[in-house]
Amino acid sequence: MAEQTILRAEETEGYTIKQTAELTGLPGDTIRYYEKIGLLPRAKRKANTHRIYTESDVQTMKLILCLKKTGMPLEEMKPYLDMSRTGDLADTPEAFERIRQYRAEVLEQMSSLQTIIDFIDLKLPQGTLLNKQDCAADPQDGPGLPAKRDSKFR
Repeated sequence: MAEQTILRAEETEGYTIKQTAELTGLPGDTIRYYEKIGLLPRAKRKANTHRIYTESDVQTMKLILCLKKTGMPLEEMKPYLDMSRTGDLADTPEAFERIRQYRAEVLEQMSSLQTIIDFIDLKLPQGTLLNKQDCAADPQDGPGLPAKRDSKFR
């Protein structure tokens, strides 16, 4: 079993696991799992052995949530989390480039979602989703709403 740090009464300022879950949106079981697999450092403990989390822990959990939204698997996150605590992403060119790749993938997903939104916006006034136009069609070929931003519907 991993070594636990027991805090004295004057050192117990922080958040309970319940408070941390509320602040981050992560269930308590997920927080404990992230500790178990090493994404989070082991939580400090009160004298009654209850976990106590710092503001830094909360920020790390929020970073994990952001990295998850990029599609990054949990196994890939640890080096980035370590860098966020100890160094600068720019000091590691390969890590910097990988984050840029995730960014490009997210932008591609956004573009795809915008195409779907534009298709729905085109179809709603028509009152039907069925006719000759599909999601890849150009709305200028038929009636509909004006195109939005940089979507395929211009």
